[in-house]
Amino acid sequence: MSHTHRHTHKERHFTFSETVRDVVLGMADGLTVPFALAAGLSAANVASRVVVVAGVAEIAAGAIAMGLGGYLAARGEIDHYHSERSREFREIRDLQREEEREIVDIFKNYGLDRAACEPILTHFRKDHDAWVDFMMRFELGLDEPQPGRALRSALTIGGAYVVGGLVPLAPYMLIDQLKPALMASIVCTGIALAIFGTAKSRFTGMSPLRSAVQTVLIGGLASATAFLLAHWIGG
Repeated sequence: MSHTHRHTHKERHFTFSETVRDVVLGMADGLTVPFALAAGLSAANVASRVVVVAGVAEIAAGAIAMGLGGYLAARGEIDHYHSERSREFREIRDLQREEEREIVDIFKNYGLDRAACEPILTHFRKDHDAWVDFMMRFELGLDEPQPGRALRSALTIGGAYVVGGLVPLAPYMLIDQLKPALMASIVCTGIALAIFGTAKSRFTGMSPLRSAVQTVLIGGLASATAFLLAHWIGG
């Protein structure tokens, strides 16, 4: 009696989506920049209320600036994609033999000669849209941007910046004394940076411990620099 064993093979590949990238970008700056500002102001011995007012203003300005930067970057990618696509259509129309040679060159990397590529070339001669799609992906390495990508990127980056920025600022909103507020901010931000670094490791392929330590060190270095600089200037 024979038994048939079926093994299900599941491949797990890392996909670093654009949305995750935007969250990482906004959250990383949101946690470190307001924290550095709050630490610097604390070294200058200002009131907690001043730290809160300055921090809120910085978060608002930072979120707008980061969101606008994300919008312009995404908009630039979209414009670049459509510009390259138009250029490919012109080249297929005016330089068809050269474009066919480029297709053959691409498939040579996979061990195929021109004869093996001829059915593909025949199809592409009849379907220029498919031809351009192929060249965009395999010659230029460009994928078509998602609709609404620019606005979504701006909102994601800006929103993540606000969420991250409120973490180091919250203790100053709840505690009137400057030094206890600073200590609480350091603890809260350090924990948030460690959690953020650990979560980020799922999308970067880095080990969770290394990612957490690296993120905490970067945030700590930024805030320590601001604190010491403000203390030096104020002293």
